[in-house]
Amino acid sequence: MAITSTPGRPKATAEIRALIRRLAEENPTWGAPRIHGELQKLGVAVFERTVARYLQRVQRRGDPGKSWLTFLTNHREVIAAFDFFTVPTLTFQVLYCFFVIEHGRRKIWHFNVTRHPTAEWVVQQLREAFPEACPYNYVILDRDAKFDAEVVAFLQGTGLKPKRTSIRSPWQNGIAERWVGSCRRELLDHVIPLNEQHLRRLVRDYVRYYQEDRIHDALGKDTPNLRPVERKPSAEATVISSARAWVVSIIATHGAKQRRRFARVVPAHARLPSSAAAVEAACAGLQFQARPSGGSIRQGAAASFR
Repeated sequence: MAITSTPGRPKATAEIRALIRRLAEENPTWGAPRIHGELQKLGVAVFERTVARYLQRVQRRGDPGKSWLTFLTNHREVIAAFDFFTVPTLTFQVLYCFFVIEHGRRKIWHFNVTRHPTAEWVVQQLREAFPEACPYNYVILDRDAKFDAEVVAFLQGTGLKPKRTSIRSPWQNGIAERWVGSCRRELLDHVIPLNEQHLRRLVRDYVRYYQEDRIHDALGKDTPNLRPVERKPSAEATVISSARAWVVSIIATHGAKQRRRFARVVPAHARLPSSAAAVEAACAGLQFQARPSGGSIRQGAAASFR
């Protein structure tokens, strides 16, 4: 009787396959050579190519999202991030806002506005944001075309390690994205800037409020600048609200309702421009401040005792 045999290497047993899967799941950073070496030390006779073939069948080897979050948590004190966001103006132009934020205390280290962002302009902003003695080791940035090789070379030259986020993964730069969301909800959704200077003044004032007065859950209900606790000085003391110097913008139209609204915030000596084009010229040097409403504690106000 003729004896037939299957050509090729013998198939790995179920026990070996289970052991390969277990080593891969418990050690997500190990590759086929490392796992093959561990199997050899356990006396398991298997080829490295066999290990590599079975590793391809393991669908998820660890959680990439968890690894990224672990990196952000373990190095948050030495991580900074920067990004752009856009803001439309009263004259339908688009302004680009650039900012640098640290992960440790959520401080905004640098902010500026431009109409024409380029790689050279970004490098100049980074030169102002990161001095020679920089306390950070890593910088998180996305895959924007403006963050090209020149920007990366500057970061590496200052001793920083750039970490790009994945494509269409804004959650990987969550600290910066959350600040943009706060700035829009608390300021930009209620204001239409007139021009580049107006927007720069608006956001810089908001940054002062954000770092000095606004509390953060992630910081233990504290502010980035460590706002001190104000004790009640006496039993008769009452809580008052002091409004921040929030700069507000206006939209000038020919309607009577808009004219009355304009008159409530513009000083008495100011005249209403007859066209939207004249608004920018007439209001370039004016700073409009939101008036407190009845002493109530509201957004953009800091509470204190009187």
